[in-house]
Amino acid sequence: MTNGLQVIFIEDDELVRRASVQSLQLAGFEVAGHGSVETAARAIDAGFPGVIVSDIRLPGASGLDLLAQCRERAPEVPVILVTGHGDISMAVQAMRDGAYDFIEKPFASERLIEAVRRALERRKLVLENQALRRELAGQSSVAPRIIGRSPAIEQVRRLIANVAPTDASVLINGDTGAGKELIARSLHDLSPRRDKPFIAVNCGALPEQMFESEMFGYEAGAFTGAQKRRVGKLEHASGGTLFLDEIESMPLSLQVKLLRVLQDGVLERLGSNQPIRANCRVVAAAKGDMAEHVADGTFRRDLLYRLNVVTITLPPLAERREDIVPLFEHFLLDAAVRYERPAPMLTDRQRAELMQRDWPGNVRELRNAADRMVLGVIDDAAVPLDAATLSLKERTEQFERAVIAEALEQSGGVVAAAADRLQLGKATLYEKIKRYGIAVKGEGDK
Repeated sequence: MTNGLQVIFIEDDELVRRASVQSLQLAGFEVAGHGSVETAARAIDAGFPGVIVSDIRLPGASGLDLLAQCRERAPEVPVILVTGHGDISMAVQAMRDGAYDFIEKPFASERLIEAVRRALERRKLVLENQALRRELAGQSSVAPRIIGRSPAIEQVRRLIANVAPTDASVLINGDTGAGKELIARSLHDLSPRRDKPFIAVNCGALPEQMFESEMFGYEAGAFTGAQKRRVGKLEHASGGTLFLDEIESMPLSLQVKLLRVLQDGVLERLGSNQPIRANCRVVAAAKGDMAEHVADGTFRRDLLYRLNVVTITLPPLAERREDIVPLFEHFLLDAAVRYERPAPMLTDRQRAELMQRDWPGNVRELRNAADRMVLGVIDDAAVPLDAATLSLKERTEQFERAVIAEALEQSGGVVAAAADRLQLGKATLYEKIKRYGIAVKGEGDK
């Protein structure tokens, strides 16, 4: 349940400690109990993969001392403080100083379990975010990650691992936005050609009159406006990989010339009779059934046979729904790194709604939805939340969150004033602000 995340529980009362540790273990958490800050502190550093629950009043160092230590040594490790009734104001101040949450004694085991679960979810996202930052920082020509657990994606990974080290021509078939270029880059990055160029050409975006000069290059004076020599894409990709996207859009007149290059391994620039060795691996991508293009005469059969020595089929997201949530969570973390924003946590309901959508724009549409979520842009179309499907508890929480946010806005972010408006105790309001993740602008109780 915890995916390797851990809980350190610090309480000097042995009976309370044992009961709380047992409750957390029964809930599926990996827990280590300690009677003092001194014995627990040895296990805590910036890389500690979990959360800390600590009583405030302890023999020796207190829970507040522990919080101060964590701010220095492990500032991103969540600390939940357990407090007696008389220490509420102290706990509220501790939350301002960086504590994740506080629990008032006596507490129900459900309250403890829920606080720990939320803190562990946050810790997991932080650790994944850090890992992704390291991965992105170290990525240069390293093969991109192909995310997913569906049988179709497992098959894609096996095919890539099998054919990437070879020079076999590959045809990638899939809908728009399905991730065909990611597959092509993976083939390149896992091949012996990884240190040479990866050149991508969108055949559907090049005007027919420019296609030949772009692909084959030209000599100065080859045509009006050709003032100096230009190296074409085929020559530029020498030693590396040429990725031809939307290959079905390639003009017929160019198809025969490309076929000749693939057969003979040489090309000629426009305006030149000098053959040039073409040493590049060709990876093509197409959408739709290429057999239909051959049948209607818009694509050459012999060229298709040259290109599809190996065919990798990439199904749309609607046919591999088990990949949607892992992809979306990966894109959330990626967007959080790029925009330097916190990565939101998905609820179970949001995960279910993501999987229910068809995503006609495929991976590209999913990535954009994740970007909008990280940026805080409301996107009901991407992650809808139909009020008719909400439970009474969820509707109540939605309403309560909106009322608290409005009171804080009207109070200029002053929590004490908002608490007066809502006729709530400040400690209770702080707890609800924390639970709902409401951003507080201003100076708190000033």
